Amino acid sequence: MEKRKKLKPWNEAMRLNHRGLKLFCKRYPQMVLSRFISVIWTALAPYVGIYLSALIIDEIAGKRDMERLQFLVTITLLCAALIALGSALLGKWRETQNAGLGLKMLGIYSEKLFGMDYADLDKTETAELLSTIRQNQNGNGWGLYRMLGSYEALCSAVLTLLGGISLTVSLFLSRVPESAGAYTVLNHPIFVVLVIAVMLAITYIAPALSNKAVSYWALNVDSHRLGNRMFGFFGRLGYQREIATDVRMYRQDRMCEKYNRDKNNTFGSNGLFAHLSLGPMGFYSAASSAMSVVFTGVAYVFVCLKAWAGAFGLGAVTQYVASITKVSGGVSGLISTLGDMRNNASFLETVFQFLDIPNNMYQGSLTVEKRSDRKYQVEFRNVSFKYPGSDNYALRNVNMNFEIGKRLAVVGMNGSGKTTFIKLLCRLYDPTEGEILLNGIDIRKYNYAEYMMLFSVVFQDFKLFALKLGENVGARADYDNDLVLESLKKAGFSEKLTDMQSGVETYLYKDYDKDGVNVSGGEAQKIAIARALYKNAPFIILDEPTAALDPVAEAEIYSRLNDIVGDRTAIYISHRLSSCKFCDEIVVFHEGGVVQQGAHASLVADENGKYFELWQAQAQYYTE
Repeated sequence: MEKRKKLKPWNEAMRLNHRGLKLFCKRYPQMVLSRFISVIWTALAPYVGIYLSALIIDEIAGKRDMERLQFLVTITLLCAALIALGSALLGKWRETQNAGLGLKMLGIYSEKLFGMDYADLDKTETAELLSTIRQNQNGNGWGLYRMLGSYEALCSAVLTLLGGISLTVSLFLSRVPESAGAYTVLNHPIFVVLVIAVMLAITYIAPALSNKAVSYWALNVDSHRLGNRMFGFFGRLGYQREIATDVRMYRQDRMCEKYNRDKNNTFGSNGLFAHLSLGPMGFYSAASSAMSVVFTGVAYVFVCLKAWAGAFGLGAVTQYVASITKVSGGVSGLISTLGDMRNNASFLETVFQFLDIPNNMYQGSLTVEKRSDRKYQVEFRNVSFKYPGSDNYALRNVNMNFEIGKRLAVVGMNGSGKTTFIKLLCRLYDPTEGEILLNGIDIRKYNYAEYMMLFSVVFQDFKLFALKLGENVGARADYDNDLVLESLKKAGFSEKLTDMQSGVETYLYKDYDKDGVNVSGGEAQKIAIARALYKNAPFIILDEPTAALDPVAEAEIYSRLNDIVGDRTAIYISHRLSSCKFCDEIVVFHEGGVVQQGAHASLVADENGKYFELWQAQAQYYTE
């Protein structure tokens, strides 16, 4: 069992909640305004009906003046109609402004991810933090979602309390006539204070007990998070299309079944929260409900005794019973909501821990010269790099010049530093030591966004979206149709394109369109290459560009290599050394350093070199 945490101090809890509200007020002011105005209306409107109903009942039980009754009924109906109309309009406004609230929250996290340094985005800790936030939100809405509801409940409780007090004050001021005998004790100040004290005590105790029950979620937040993550993985494994074949071939569903049927897991029938529910959580919840019933009983007895003794009429009984119940609900809601906000503070802290991740990478200020001739010279000068948190060098003393317009192949065994080399070139990371120069200037001095525009990259783990083909290639909704077609043609996708009835308007996959087209791994790779060509950057980087292609398609790509790349400087990362024959120069990485550099013919002739070793390891399967 995870070690239990302590609840946040009240000042810290309210600071976190207030910060969450300010975040939404800044980003979605109309949404917040619609929620609060709707709450105000909903909280205060019932008192109009309570007051008018009391007047009508008093009139019926008293003078029975028909004209006054008609007037009161007419006013009541008009008010009811106006309240219903106002509720409908405010409800529609609130519903419109709050549509897609989950997506709005996702937008907050996505915006942070897009603006985050890649070095932080690439950390396991960041992924775990974001996963925890999502799991918390899925588990009872902890975090920002619950914070919004808490402020609504807080506003409603305060207004309900104030409205109820305004109609309840006269209950304690109304005096029982002296002729009531022993009932005159109800007029005594000590008795009145005693009744108020009992009501307030019960009103406080009920939500306090409820908060105590809910607090076990916050106190055991680590177990709650772990349980949600485990459920999110094992409970939804069958929904993931990408692993459906493995799940079925190896009956991995049995692993899920073992976990999902485990009665001892966090949310199992014999798990932590089950024991808490049977123990203290259940006890405090039951006690809270019991105290609420006791309050209702005390309120009814007090009101009925004063009415029986002649302090007020039948209509007032209706008013006082309703209003004092509202007062109780307001106080109870206020205490309960404040407790809920304190319990939620631990989850909000996780949200802001993610949102507060600082951007430490210098963004640069120099403008990157826009050259139509693509004459950009890049140099690695004594570049070394360690990944954050690691003491080992992923790259060590790399020195290299990129020849403009040439085709460079980067080869080496897994873990030799090839991908790290590309990440440094694209400035996803900054070197630990040394510098990378663009036209003789350290790339860290250039405007970061402008520098990124120099590169088109097809990473090995590229992603296509379930959007239109043209949008995938253009990476935008307002893409250039002719340029998309040209890029797809160069990437060898023309034949598949002719089979698509809607052309570049065809949706990929069937997530959002039933007529969407599923593409194979090789076809997806061609689309990714087309996307890189569409960007038309001076440098094009292809990480295993033909890994998913069949030998014929691969030969087709390399036979048209010059047409595809044009006058760009091209860099290939490849395990298939046959592709290196098409390149002007080859760089061989091994254990984080460059051990060889040259053309294919010279490198393969060096029988003591690493390239020859790699070449022979593959060539033996194709030669006798």
